[in-house]
Amino acid sequence: MLYYATKLVVSALIILAVSELAKRLPGFAALVASLPLISVLAFVWMHLEGSSNAAVADLSGQIFWLVIPSLLLFVALAFLLRHGVDFWLGLAVSAGLTVAAYLALLPVLRKFGVQL
Repeated sequence: MLYYATKLVVSALIILAVSELAKRLPGFAALVASLPLISVLAFVWMHLEGSSNAAVADLSGQIFWLVIPSLLLFVALAFLLRHGVDFWLGLAVSAGLTVAAYLALLPVLRKFGVQL
């Protein structure tokens, strides 16, 4: 149980740090948020839990392909907010576009033999 609590606290502290940094140093917060910290934490937790290097490599490869459509969220949200769209609506539309991009990418990846 202590192990799961540690995982939860470490993950929450990263999110807290980024949100607090964004208030004072938005550029640095963006840098920290752009780092694949959640992915790195997942790799570390998997390794500590005894997962094979192959399992970690599989996750890493799958994350790579899914990062591509996720970039649409950032571009769409910035565009919408800069053009006066309400935050919550902009976030919802951006998230919806990202989901659509994921759904569009999956068959393309399958066609090229990439299985997620």
